Amino acid sequence: MLLKIKKRIEEELPKYIENTNKQFGFNKASPLLFRGLKNFALGAGKRIRPTLFIIGYLGYAKKTPPGLYQSALALELLHDFLLIHDDIIDKSDTRRGQSSLHKYFDNNLKSYGNIKFSGTDLAIVAADIMYALSINAFMGIRENHERKEAALRKFISSAIYTGTGEFIELIYGTNKLRNISLEDIYKIYDLKTARYTFASPLSIGATLGGAGQKEIDLLFTYGLYIGRAFQIKDDIIGTFSKESAIGKSNLTDLREAKKTILIWHAYNNSDVKTKSEIEKILSKINAGKTELIRMRKILTDSGSLDYAQRQINLSLAKAKSFLSRSKISQRCKKALSGYCHKILGP
Repeated sequence: MLLKIKKRIEEELPKYIENTNKQFGFNKASPLLFRGLKNFALGAGKRIRPTLFIIGYLGYAKKTPPGLYQSALALELLHDFLLIHDDIIDKSDTRRGQSSLHKYFDNNLKSYGNIKFSGTDLAIVAADIMYALSINAFMGIRENHERKEAALRKFISSAIYTGTGEFIELIYGTNKLRNISLEDIYKIYDLKTARYTFASPLSIGATLGGAGQKEIDLLFTYGLYIGRAFQIKDDIIGTFSKESAIGKSNLTDLREAKKTILIWHAYNNSDVKTKSEIEKILSKINAGKTELIRMRKILTDSGSLDYAQRQINLSLAKAKSFLSRSKISQRCKKALSGYCHKILGP
């Protein structure tokens, strides 16, 4: 089931990009714009969000309507829109093992003369187009109008909540660690990651598929807890993995002074000297490999790495309890459980 879903998504995505090019004339207006949009959208990715959307829909719907897979692309294109902005904010030159979109535009602008703008300026505009394309994709499904409107409202809400999460994460980056609570960290995780990656795709698909409100709420809450576990694991990977393995800089979280659960726990379980050292590392705008190595040791010695893993297990246990109460079809329940287990890995 999952292989078929992934295959259909991978087939539908390039078709949609080409169809929108014909519809809106991107390549005629600017080959650079079209190449940028196409390369970014078709870049290697897990396609988590559209896959969960399809599972959520098929778990309750009686048939597969025309446009279902095009509609699923809305979640992937929303993800792309957010990644483009995220890379700009993070000042990241790479994404998915290749140039981030603003860097790609920067590289191509070298052949132009009298430039008074940057690749970042162009990437912001391209991201706005990507968001519009996501809504356009969503409208492609032929489904009950009331359910379609309700699902679209959830989709838009997901974008709003994710933007809010990004905003407060940046603001929290200016706060002292002593003023940050565990609840603050989970609020960012839920807003910035869990909603639009897991909870919203599942609940939007279920809404379109005709699920009742109780079922929608169960899937949404399941998704929130899976999303928390996913983000904590992502924090671990982002700090302890090699750049070549994750396709982006492993210094980003340090340089942005991100308040991850790892950093929060280490700070609150360290002596005064180590607390001061953590604050000093996070205050460095250009933190390098030396600071990363030291922070890794602090996180390990303080038990923060083990604590983070326990929080992952706790979130997964809570998620499992909500899914067990859901009346989603057994086929989709099994697929969903197995898929999320695969995403989170060992």
